[in-house]
Amino acid sequence: MNIEAETARIISLFQLPFMQRAVISGVMTGLMGGMLGSFTILRQLSFFSDALGHSALLGVSIGLLLGLNPSVVLLPFAVLFALGVTYLLEKTRLWTDALLNIVYSSSLAIAIIILSFVGQYKGGINQLLFGDILAVRPLDLIFSSILLMICCGFIGGTWRTQMLITLHEPLAKIRGVSVSFHRCTFIILLSLVVGISIKSIGVLLVSAFVVIPACAARLLSRTFSSYIILSAGLGGFSAMVGMVISAVFNLPSGPSIVTTQFGIFLIAVTIPRLHALNH
Repeated sequence: MNIEAETARIISLFQLPFMQRAVISGVMTGLMGGMLGSFTILRQLSFFSDALGHSALLGVSIGLLLGLNPSVVLLPFAVLFALGVTYLLEKTRLWTDALLNIVYSSSLAIAIIILSFVGQYKGGINQLLFGDILAVRPLDLIFSSILLMICCGFIGGTWRTQMLITLHEPLAKIRGVSVSFHRCTFIILLSLVVGISIKSIGVLLVSAFVVIPACAARLLSRTFSSYIILSAGLGGFSAMVGMVISAVFNLPSGPSIVTTQFGIFLIAVTIPRLHALNH
């Protein structure tokens, strides 16, 4: 392999507008996933994000069946679905993982049945399952940037409240914090981030954007604030590196990003152990 020719190919590839949009979208999605994922992990909602991502396929299939643009249907469906699941979790006595498993499996089954009636879309099922970050449009970037600013504003503006709810919810209630309001707002933001990430990363892999960077950051950070910042940073960094790997080796972009996140997680697992051995 000619290294100079390969380098020139990669540089020219990243000069293409669609590739630049893909990188920017991946980084913004990674930042949002890492930021919200840090709270999601501590609040033990990781399976919630996974169930939400897989259940989003139901929203896409309903949109296709009604002849609507799946992208238009997906985000409102994700929000309504998340709020509905949150209501069930609060009102039923079932264990969280059991209820989420019911919702997860049944919605996925219904989605597959609906897709069987939408014959003309069968060729694009892989795009739904694994995403296509190269198909990101300028409008998607605008929405992602707005959502990123909203997430940063919400977390930054309610930093102490979010930290208190995450670490000691009963104490937050005693201090008069509206836990339900903050929980619902967080769930809405999480559902929007998951919904907009599906186009890039797909239904099957979307929860990785929320879970893996946050878990890696949890192993490397010692304070709550550094944990949140590092989680967001690892999310954005892994997306950028994954896109480069995808371009260099001509691999699928979504799986490349998730594999990069997994590699970072393995490094995060190893570093504390090496540090302990040296001491």
